[in-house]
Amino acid sequence: MLFIHRFVFNPFQENTYILYNESGRCIIIDPGFSNKDEQDQFLQYIDENKLEPVYLLNTHCHIDHILGNQFVYDRWGLPLHIHKGELPVLESGPRVAEMYGFEFHPYSGKIVFIDEKEKLLLGSDEIRLLFTPGHSPASLSFYNAENKLLISGDTLFSGSIGRTDLPGGDFNTLEHSIRTRLYTLPDDTHVYSGHGAGTCIGYEKKNNPFVQEL
Repeated sequence: MLFIHRFVFNPFQENTYILYNESGRCIIIDPGFSNKDEQDQFLQYIDENKLEPVYLLNTHCHIDHILGNQFVYDRWGLPLHIHKGELPVLESGPRVAEMYGFEFHPYSGKIVFIDEKEKLLLGSDEIRLLFTPGHSPASLSFYNAENKLLISGDTLFSGSIGRTDLPGGDFNTLEHSIRTRLYTLPDDTHVYSGHGAGTCIGYEKKNNPFVQEL
């Protein structure tokens, strides 16, 4: 059984997730904390629930999703797992942070490149990697079939989709990702997005005004 907890961090109201199971081992996804108060809130949840972080993942590397990468590495020594195609976006972090006025500590640890040919294991729980570019050059979504949950990053939102006007973004690519990777999942799959409230695949296929089921 997988459990998921959402935090809303930084001025972009980004969703940071902790995914964990009965073993107490957990995956940290898109740590977006931007100040000490947010770091403390995150640590309090980890400590109170006696969790052991074992993976650090980024769905993609836009600045609001990577602000806490270095903090996680400093605290637990976890290497960052991303798709190789996101590396240029990650490396642009200092420039983008300066543009927005964020205090930012660039990630300096080991990077592990992952793609959809691989699966991650959290005990007996299997996490599939879905390649969902379009909002960013090489975004990944994380899917667990048994618990019917999808962490979509900024690919798919409730009633919306990720913007495609940033460097490396492309609407046709994003539309293809959603139709071929996400809309092929069961309708009752719950979607945990990078911003805003959750949704379900079946609802978005019928109601999303940007990409509907063919």
